[in-house]
Amino acid sequence: MIGSTYILLFAGMLAAPAAAQFDFGYDSRERRWTLRNDVIEAQLRLSGEGYFLFEHLRPLHGGDGFTAPPGGSYPIRLGLSGVRYDEGTQYRLVTHARREIQRGGARYSIVLEDLVRRGRFFLDLDLYAGQPAIRASLRFRNLREQSVRITEAGILSMMFADKGRTYRSLHVNQWWGGGVGGNFEPMQRNLQPGLPSILFTGAYGHHCTWLAIRDSADSGLFAGWEFDGRALAVADHDREARRIELRVDPETLGRSLSQGQEFTFPSAFVGLFRGDWDEAAYVTQRFVEKAIAQPASDSRFPYVVWDSWDYDLFINETILRRNAEIAASLGIEMFVVDLGWSPRIGDWRADPRKFPSGIRALSNYVHSLGMKFGIHFALAEAEADSPVLLRNPDWRSSENYHYFGADSICLAHRPVREWVLAEALRMIEEFDVDWILQDGENMVKHCSKTTHTHDPDDSNYTGAVDGLNWIVDQVKSRHPKVEWENCSNGGSMMTYSMTRRYVTSINADNSGPMTTRQAIYGASYPFSARYLDRYMPDTRLNHYITRSYMFGGPWIFMNKLPEMRQQDLELAASEIRLYKSLRQRINNGKVFHLTARPAENRIDAIESYHPETDSAVVFVYRPGAAPASRTLRIRGINRRETYTVRFQDSTMRLTMSGAALLDEGIRIELGVPYSAEIIYVDRDR
Repeated sequence: MIGSTYILLFAGMLAAPAAAQFDFGYDSRERRWTLRNDVIEAQLRLSGEGYFLFEHLRPLHGGDGFTAPPGGSYPIRLGLSGVRYDEGTQYRLVTHARREIQRGGARYSIVLEDLVRRGRFFLDLDLYAGQPAIRASLRFRNLREQSVRITEAGILSMMFADKGRTYRSLHVNQWWGGGVGGNFEPMQRNLQPGLPSILFTGAYGHHCTWLAIRDSADSGLFAGWEFDGRALAVADHDREARRIELRVDPETLGRSLSQGQEFTFPSAFVGLFRGDWDEAAYVTQRFVEKAIAQPASDSRFPYVVWDSWDYDLFINETILRRNAEIAASLGIEMFVVDLGWSPRIGDWRADPRKFPSGIRALSNYVHSLGMKFGIHFALAEAEADSPVLLRNPDWRSSENYHYFGADSICLAHRPVREWVLAEALRMIEEFDVDWILQDGENMVKHCSKTTHTHDPDDSNYTGAVDGLNWIVDQVKSRHPKVEWENCSNGGSMMTYSMTRRYVTSINADNSGPMTTRQAIYGASYPFSARYLDRYMPDTRLNHYITRSYMFGGPWIFMNKLPEMRQQDLELAASEIRLYKSLRQRINNGKVFHLTARPAENRIDAIESYHPETDSAVVFVYRPGAAPASRTLRIRGINRRETYTVRFQDSTMRLTMSGAALLDEGIRIELGVPYSAEIIYVDRDR
């Protein structure tokens, strides 16, 4: 066993700046681990009887934390072949150690074995400087001579003492059912006995993989999980036991392991916040950007993009070359060819009738105009008469999701994903692609075929981890500068696994201004602004339309540029310049939801506050049925400072104290229905 002396010695090996930010220790007598960065402390323990326990997560500089209830909190939960690892399992410590990891973090690794040596667990706990959250990754190795079959694996298993308080939870819908079932509505509820919050997350699920819980004293905990497959999450308040329980489990599992093989649990994170839901959102987003999210490869990101989908499938090189010329003249930076460029879905060659010169010739032309080139790729779909399915009819998944008349193919089946990888690499190299717009109807198919390489009960995990994730990871390892946009026929796979691999994601699909703003309102709780891209189909423009699509990540024009009037093209060019001046300010800021969710009968507003400069930018919209005026209280600013308030379109200029902006607000007049204004609040220097 490794004692506290070893840990202190190991800590001294780290670079001085990192060592100053992390304090990881092990008390060998109590068998207790204490992990600290500069803002939080986590504590775990291997009891004298061998039970592995979570003890607490608490802030270091005041405020409440979350402590295990009297019955204990057991973070490991696994069910396999008649054996269950849970609160009744006893372990011995094999080893533990600390090391630095990328992005300025530190990792503590703990290796445990059950007392009869049936299995070994490898637990990694990651902390990052300044971040009030801890990320956990867990692997299991089968030590038995015979194979075992995993049927249950807790992605997240935690219990907290309720401190005698009441609790509320917040989660957010995905885009599902074409936006009819869900359009990123925030779902707040009181946690009542017998009425838990239940989330169905992942590809084709109903909710984002995020949950925040807040007590009656506004102390809160947030959690996120990194799994694109479907999972069930439950947050329950058991008042009799005086505890809060949080559980996340894959919807189905059927994973077989022979001796020495390992199973990797999807990673998860939990963290602390104090305040309202906007604060929960901000600390979540800053942690994800620091620890998990895929960095953009270009300082201009998030881009202004044009996408061809307004032409439906009726595209050709003449149409696209003309749109590319106009797009470049407007200041658009990325040109994406959507569905319809190939002879059929699954036959990923250029359609010779539409593109007699080939896709590479179009890509070269787009690049010559100073834009990046992107292409649509429905990687898990193929039409019945595509060569791949004519040769391999069994590659279909057992459940068909009918994406534009195509059949679903099973990424959980090894030959399928190897073929998809080869096609993706060929396309990128042959067409000189900078951007992949991933699309499809459910990116993690259900498949129960016994003729495939996956277990019939395991397509949910295998299709997500060994299928979709493996393909994207393999492509990115060979073409790291090619960026991926997440789409699953809309924003129906909004997960933190997605943020690891994609630089942005669609939210509401091709929709109007109101639907888009509603999606941005809700999705900006779990996800930072760059994961909120918007598709603008309009050709007749005004400020209400353009600015409804301006807040967030990439702004994607999805319209027929040659059919736009000159005044609309001029407005588009002007608004694109405005967006470029604001995009970093928006993306680096803290989102404040200044009003209720957008609706036709009220003015709505959303703010991005930039803490480093103590400044804010606020987007305000008046739909057709809304009154002409509203008072908006600015958030985030310092009440003791003085600020200049100016407007994008109005010549009015105000000097106001922070206290007045916070308490009294600004009276906004939007005299015309379907209008919008941008407010700038800058601290006087």
